Amino acid sequence: MYTESQKEECSASMGEAMQIMGSKWTFWVIGELATSPRRFNELKRGLGRISTKSLTDVLRNLEKMHIIHRQVFATVPVTVEYSMTDKGKDFLQVYYAMQGFGEKWKDYTIQMQGDK
Repeated sequence: MYTESQKEECSASMGEAMQIMGSKWTFWVIGELATSPRRFNELKRGLGRISTKSLTDVLRNLEKMHIIHRQVFATVPVTVEYSMTDKGKDFLQVYYAMQGFGEKWKDYTIQMQGDK
């Protein structure tokens, strides 16, 4: 049984994780950046149907939350590259745990939808 103080601490911790998740595209962007840094257009191509505005919003939120780092290179035209921060690399544990959960239960979910 949790004390009231423990419940509040847990809620605050979960709130931090939920703020990072932000939009439906957040996990896809994190997945793209998990293996190596990417430029904006590389991310856009890798994600397919995402709009420029949605990708920009997700990147800004992840940067604000210190999950990704935005590096600007003084080239012509200017080159911008996004990479995972240490905090972002820690968040990959959450990402991989959710991926594992989805893998484990996806067939069950599909089966349950078919039974309706």
